[in-house]
Amino acid sequence: MSLHLYMDVHVPQGITDALRARNVAVTTAQEDNHAEADDAALLARATALGCVLFTRDQDFLQISAVWQREAKPFAGVIFAHQLRVTIGRCVSDLAFIAEAGQPEDLANRVEHLPL
Repeated sequence: MSLHLYMDVHVPQGITDALRARNVAVTTAQEDNHAEADDAALLARATALGCVLFTRDQDFLQISAVWQREAKPFAGVIFAHQLRVTIGRCVSDLAFIAEAGQPEDLANRVEHLPL
């Protein structure tokens, strides 16, 4: 089973479109009617759906760190800095992770792009 990615509202549409062109399973917060949800609720929603959350919002690093300390389970977070990781590199790395990874590989973890 490949990974299903959940895109938070800070992810450019170009990343989502390019991943879908590569047949990567992607759901956006906007499509899921959670565009206005706060970050913790968004991480909880992605986890409830069994999706790894991809974000370019540094606030998720703090939230996931708290959840890790509290042993609160989450499906995983993949983070790419908005200014340091290109859209193309995000697409390439995310496609690789989605195709090669298993959900348990990212459970309760934070991965940083680029790989």
